[in-house]
Amino acid sequence: MKHFIILVILMISNIFLGVAKPMKNQAEIYFAGGCFWGTEHFLKQIRGVESTQAGYANSIVDNPSYEQVCSGKTNAAETVKVVYDPEVVNLTLLLDLYFKTIDPTSLNRQGNDRGTQYRTGIYYTDKADVPVINQAIQVLATQYRSPIAIEVKPLTNFYPAETYHQDYLDKNPNGYCHINPALFEMARKANAPQTKSYQKPDDATLRKKLSAEQYAVTQKSATEPAFHNEYWNEHRPGIYVDITTGEPLFVSTDKFDSGCGWPSFSKPIQKDLIAEKKDSSYGMLRTEVRSKSGDAHLGHVFTDGPKDKGGLRYCINSASLRFIPKEKMKEEGYGEYLPLVK
Repeated sequence: MKHFIILVILMISNIFLGVAKPMKNQAEIYFAGGCFWGTEHFLKQIRGVESTQAGYANSIVDNPSYEQVCSGKTNAAETVKVVYDPEVVNLTLLLDLYFKTIDPTSLNRQGNDRGTQYRTGIYYTDKADVPVINQAIQVLATQYRSPIAIEVKPLTNFYPAETYHQDYLDKNPNGYCHINPALFEMARKANAPQTKSYQKPDDATLRKKLSAEQYAVTQKSATEPAFHNEYWNEHRPGIYVDITTGEPLFVSTDKFDSGCGWPSFSKPIQKDLIAEKKDSSYGMLRTEVRSKSGDAHLGHVFTDGPKDKGGLRYCINSASLRFIPKEKMKEEGYGEYLPLVK
């Protein structure tokens, strides 16, 4: 009983200090790269990064404030905690991308910011990361004549920064940033999945492949019965693809219960996967939704969706979709979309 109590206390202490171990399919690393506003915004763009948090690392003062850190008396570095999926983005790539946002030879200065709190550093919680980090820095050093000034140390503590520092550039798009904005787009594309080609089969193939209802809905713009279709009440995590081409269209993360009796989504995976057309059939004025690659009728989009999700409701026929549960996505060739399925 005594050992159990000690274990619980240790777990609570780690959580309080912000260094709790990530879940099984997650890893974590901490990057200091000057002002954490830009560093945090850059790192969150990378596919496979599941969460970021601005904070103060390796402080000699407990739970320091921003003002205390700026005084230079805490030894804290403005740092970003990165929780990532190593199956989607490995540490080597994260390090390489991080290096692109800093002057690795500059000591206690990045951009217009000066002070020990703006030093560059890589702080680890897993000793297995050390050889990877050291190798990356050795390679980096060959590109510069001056010595590398990035410190590599174990993380001793991490205190989340004040709320207004979190997601700062999301809330203040024109806010100060020492990182070239072009790098944000580079981060988004760094390990983006290769675009696959999805083509609509000929009519004869579709008639053989689809059920009578699926053919009527996708090719003749029919509508299946509400509450009597395959996915209206589907709650498992996974991905929804075009029944005619296999192209991914929606994910379960964006699915919600609208009460209409058909699958409802707040948005497609990408806006350019969907074509919208005016529909004046049945004496109503609506916006039809079709898949671009397959030109399959999917349903309609309305403006009565959840406001906190953008206000749209994509009301989609189950007969236009094929659902692939999360656990089967990789074996069916949709593994690159797993980060979208929370």
